[in-house]
Amino acid sequence: MDVMMPVMAGLEAARYIRWSNKANARDIPIIAMTANAFTEDRRRVLEAGMNEHLGEPMGSEVLLKTIAKS
Repeated sequence: MDVMMPVMAGLEAARYIRWSNKANARDIPIIAMTANAFTEDRRRVLEAGMNEHLGEPMGSEVLLKTIAKS
């Protein structure tokens, strides 16, 4: 999920998904994709309920390994 989406930011969207009443809301893998790669950015992503933080640009191998792990 892009952290900087135009209508609803990724952090807000992740919180919405995680705290919704859907049965699988806590199990859906959410991976942040963002150019914001500082430690604070990673902390905010994880606090919002995302599973992983990937800084852009990233190689396809990194993305595929992260998806497989999630």
